[in-house]
Amino acid sequence: MSVDWRGVAARVFKEESARILAGLIRLSGSFDWAEEAMQDAFTRALTEWPEKGVPTNPGAWITTVARRRIVDRARREATRTEYEPSVAAQLMSLASGDDTAEQEPMPEYPDDRLRLMFTCCHPALNMEARIALTLRTLGGLQTPEIAHAFLVSEATMAQRLVRAKRKIQEARIPYETPRLDRLAERLDAVRAVLYLIFNEGYSATEGQGLVRHDLCREAIRLARMLCDLVPGEPENFGLLALMLLNDARRNARVDDDGSLLTLEEQDRSRWDWSQVDDGMVFLARALGQPTRGPYILQATIAGIHARARTPEDTDWVGIEGLYRQLMAMSNSPVVALNYAVAVAMSRGLEEGLALIEELAAGGALAGYRFFYIARAEVLRRLRRWAEALTNYERALGMTANEVERRLLTARIAAVRSQALVDSAIPERR
Repeated sequence: MSVDWRGVAARVFKEESARILAGLIRLSGSFDWAEEAMQDAFTRALTEWPEKGVPTNPGAWITTVARRRIVDRARREATRTEYEPSVAAQLMSLASGDDTAEQEPMPEYPDDRLRLMFTCCHPALNMEARIALTLRTLGGLQTPEIAHAFLVSEATMAQRLVRAKRKIQEARIPYETPRLDRLAERLDAVRAVLYLIFNEGYSATEGQGLVRHDLCREAIRLARMLCDLVPGEPENFGLLALMLLNDARRNARVDDDGSLLTLEEQDRSRWDWSQVDDGMVFLARALGQPTRGPYILQATIAGIHARARTPEDTDWVGIEGLYRQLMAMSNSPVVALNYAVAVAMSRGLEEGLALIEELAAGGALAGYRFFYIARAEVLRRLRRWAEALTNYERALGMTANEVERRLLTARIAAVRSQALVDSAIPERR
């Protein structure tokens, strides 16, 4: 029986390339060297595997070939005379295979990807550049997915990534692993990276499936490691709790036909209640500290949803208050949108819609499909069919995920049908 070598190569690239790249960057100290070496290894695989067969461990094969490519390049570069003595010594060390030496005691990172996330999140880069570059290089996300996370166009994000790499090269920012006493200045960016990886897995920007379980699992795994690495930071536990509580709904988010179900429509008996309990334990640990950061607040909101055994039991007043606290910490328009929705559910649809319209006037969410979905849902509940239809159609035009498209298409059909029904009912005199 022949092995589908193309399928194996595609799987390794999707599931293991970010981990492999992290190790190669650690070995070489260069994004460019690591990326080129990994690309060369995959190219060689596509040439050799059809003739010689797929190796028993294809991921390890790719890693070995790429490492050899880097070491060979280091040997060539080390013979050049224009390098500074310190750089030449580093290249000679690499060429000799010594990639384990450390200049001073470093924290014991449990995973190369977590280690390189801290390395990429260098404080000399602005926060957005740190996050975007790390997502692209180590998070396994493509440029369109990162652009969606930052609410900008794909072209704009591609330019930002190029500028970030150029700054690293021109400013000679070292690819160094920070010491324990320097971790704190990079924690915010690392947490943001992990949360954006999780969010892309939770609601995939493109594709046939709603959820990319590989990204969700990887983000949760790395968040657990982050808690072990820096246990004195309550926000780490808040982040992990938030991921666990949201991911616990995964089995109920689509019906048997693969159609998307909103939180209100989900069969809550299908939630992973053992994972809910796990998340609540980490949330309690985070809440046991005096500080309340954004991840702890968001996890608390997720905890309120988890405690509500029916949609009607949801404490929307409490959720509104938590979003108000989040707004005080951040000027994020997405947080403001969630606050407006909470107001609609707690105080009244018209009051929430007024806040949504204020956000529309600001224009910050003009490219955000969930803005139009939220607005349409409120308008639908108000039976303002024409306006709801316009917003559902706008969201549909911005959605590349097939599961979301099916939901929006069904909503559009239902709104049109209900509008016809209402128009056929004579007005009472």
